[in-house]
Amino acid sequence: MTTNLATEARAIVYRTGGSTHGPITRLVSPGDLGEFLKPFVFLDLFDFKPTAEHRGFGMHPHSGIATLTFMIEGDVGYEDTTGQKGVLPVGGVEWMRAGSGVWHTGAPVSDARVLGFQLWVALPASEENAPAQSLYLAPSQVPREGPARVLLGRYGAAQSAIPAPASMNYLAVVLKDGERWRYTPPAGHTVAWVAVNAGRLDAGEPVGAGELAMFEESGEAIDFVAHGKTSFVLGSAVKHPHELVMGYYSVHTSKAALAQGEAEIQRIGTRLRQEGRLT
Repeated sequence: MTTNLATEARAIVYRTGGSTHGPITRLVSPGDLGEFLKPFVFLDLFDFKPTAEHRGFGMHPHSGIATLTFMIEGDVGYEDTTGQKGVLPVGGVEWMRAGSGVWHTGAPVSDARVLGFQLWVALPASEENAPAQSLYLAPSQVPREGPARVLLGRYGAAQSAIPAPASMNYLAVVLKDGERWRYTPPAGHTVAWVAVNAGRLDAGEPVGAGELAMFEESGEAIDFVAHGKTSFVLGSAVKHPHELVMGYYSVHTSKAALAQGEAEIQRIGTRLRQEGRLT
């Protein structure tokens, strides 16, 4: 879906390179940009070659949110307390609706570079304490529309197999050098952002690798031009109407819902320790 650029671009209102700690660059957290980009409340860009010190992400809990992990390079083994276990390959997607509480883990299966994004989505009150649910999509199960792969939501004729908890899109896009592309969001998607992992975009102003740009709240289209081969993810959504009530690994809509989620996390953690799966 390539088009000419409009004369009026949807303005970028904030850009960030996030904060980098070892192999992880945190671009969005619930306590900062997540307040403006909700339901997208957390985004990590991870990029590392496995070492003895860093072999992946240990077993850890969530509640009240869904996580979506998208692999750009490297294969990662996964396991979660819904009973799922396997390997998430390059181009694959992990959707983990934590709901009332879940624990999961992931680790590279080789010494090859691992690159990808992990996104947290705030769940509506009707789902934040629902039973945990996990869904893993092979690369062939992720639909494409033009240069965009639809990780979540619907774009053009392509619709993700993941049941989005509200009206939102999450796309992974690759553009060739000089390619122009316009994203027209669905009605009501006033929240929009883009995060680049390779190359450089012109989106009214330049956005380089490792940066996230937040667009003004409106329903207007967003125009892009790639400088070099450019890879990025883009999110748009109807704004999450609830406040963000945060625990360490959790985001809920109320203190009562958070307490329920944290109690379930503790219950599952106790079971994992009894089974010797958690130290």
